[in-house]
Amino acid sequence: MTDDAPEGRHAPQGRHALDRLHAAVRRTRELTAGRAATGLTHDDADDTAGTFATDGALGFDPFPLLTAVHRAGARAVVIGQVAGILHGSTELTGDLDLLWDGSPAQAPALAAAFAAVGARLTGEDGTPLEPGPAAFAERKLDFAAPTAGGDCCTPALPWGGLPVEEFLARAVTATAPDGTEVHYLRREDLIRMRRAIGRPKDLRRAAELEAL
Repeated sequence: MTDDAPEGRHAPQGRHALDRLHAAVRRTRELTAGRAATGLTHDDADDTAGTFATDGALGFDPFPLLTAVHRAGARAVVIGQVAGILHGSTELTGDLDLLWDGSPAQAPALAAAFAAVGARLTGEDGTPLEPGPAAFAERKLDFAAPTAGGDCCTPALPWGGLPVEEFLARAVTATAPDGTEVHYLRREDLIRMRRAIGRPKDLRRAAELEAL
């Protein structure tokens, strides 16, 4: 039985996945307590150490944005190391990466979710974007919210031939006791994405996921 299968009639699906993420948030808070800010953002992350070594780890908590996405009725799938943690990775992170289908119909709901957490949006070229559905015409945007920053990506990016639309369609869902749904990549798809990117941290994390 996997963490994403029902464990009983009343047990929420993916309960253990969300428990792992909550535990990672607590560990991140403990390990970064007292750490001085350096000015480094998730875009400055080292290819080996990852974003845990940046200011993104200070106060990192992806749950407010993930909850806002659910409440707005949007569908965005967690990728990157937060997805790895949901599958059992022990490495901590300081950013939240999301993948959505890029359809104009979804843009208003996503815009509402990001606005709900006070996120600042930036285009691929670094230009600040006005909050609202028009910002989500970008194939990728950066966001910075009080508790999480990261990338919000679409299949329009060059993914090195990866079938990311298929990854989106078969993503798994973890459901919290209050009904909040968090969608994230299947483990095998996350491994494929890691290996395609090929940075030292990605290869290390792919190997960890394969060993789980």
